[in-house]
Amino acid sequence: MMHKRKIRNPAVQRTGCLLYFAMMAVFVSCEKDCSAPAAEFHNPLAHPEDGPPAGNPGGNYPVPSEAGPEDVSSPDHIIGNGTPESCNCQAFIEAVAQGGKITFNCGPDPVTITLDRPAKVFNDAIPDIVIDGNGLITLSGGGKTRILYMNTCDPDQHWTTSHCQNQDHPRLTVQNITFADGNSRGEEEYDGGGAIWVRGGRFKAVNCRFFNNTCDSLGPDVGGAAIRVFSQFNNLPVYLVNSTFGGAEGYGNFGSNGGGISSIGVSWTIINCLFSYNRAIGNGANPAQAGTPGGGSGGAIYNDGNTMTLTILGTLIEKNKVNAHGSAIFFVTNDHSGDIRIDQSVICNNTGGSWYPVYPGISMHSDTKCVVTSTEFCY
Repeated sequence: MMHKRKIRNPAVQRTGCLLYFAMMAVFVSCEKDCSAPAAEFHNPLAHPEDGPPAGNPGGNYPVPSEAGPEDVSSPDHIIGNGTPESCNCQAFIEAVAQGGKITFNCGPDPVTITLDRPAKVFNDAIPDIVIDGNGLITLSGGGKTRILYMNTCDPDQHWTTSHCQNQDHPRLTVQNITFADGNSRGEEEYDGGGAIWVRGGRFKAVNCRFFNNTCDSLGPDVGGAAIRVFSQFNNLPVYLVNSTFGGAEGYGNFGSNGGGISSIGVSWTIINCLFSYNRAIGNGANPAQAGTPGGGSGGAIYNDGNTMTLTILGTLIEKNKVNAHGSAIFFVTNDHSGDIRIDQSVICNNTGGSWYPVYPGISMHSDTKCVVTSTEFCY
């Protein structure tokens, strides 16, 4: 029998998660009222021809303007001349290397561009990189390669500052686009991140879909079958908005840890997203148990580090699976300074693993500050 528990009263207090009115009143007020006006925008993947839609169909949480899509009305690069054949791997890779705003002109129908190697951002190119598929483009790794890579600390991509781990550029946004069949299993130095791997600058995904991406299947800390992120500028959050990771049987992402996303020392703000049918398939947790290769934590989300905040708003996390811990969320703040905030979300029917001190599906230290309101949990 499935048991449901909905958190309605922020005055309720449980061990490890403090749900109290004063803090929540300030948090909710500032999330909705104190910030810049909410962004209003169209989601061209709300009703796609193929595959699950982008975003949680039941999510309607206000989106801060800085988390919304970027304006691409004056693109720096237009890939294609109106035919599907003109939209190819080489044209995309060259556009990404130059930076700037990238759109596509591949005809009126959905088009898949299959890459034979990752597109790589150069740190000394145009600093704002926006990749907008207008709901018609799928970037595919063909089951053989990662799709997109940005690393401010990789000398091959050109160092631009003496503090590569904390610089404000490049700023990468992907929007209105699908990432499918990315595979980073062959990556040795920069592992994880089957579809997208990011270090430094800023990163944001809006109205995106992530299907059947994968990374290494074993290892205590490797992860992020779809996305892996490190070192965001001034510890500002990664925004994920109206995006889907998996979304239906046969579309899920999978890797050792973090079936959807993974990070070390990074904050995330996740708004109106859907995580389902993703899998953490490693074995032995982190640190790896004796005689095991390690991994298997974070069916949807894997966060490790120190001071960081995981904010989940208007999001559905369901039917993800693990072998070790955190069937929905694995959140370990090593110095116990990080926190979790969840509002107007549903976390249900995630399976496997252990170490759930307060809420089903969430593995964390028992003293982790976790503010939860108007959220439904299913056992």
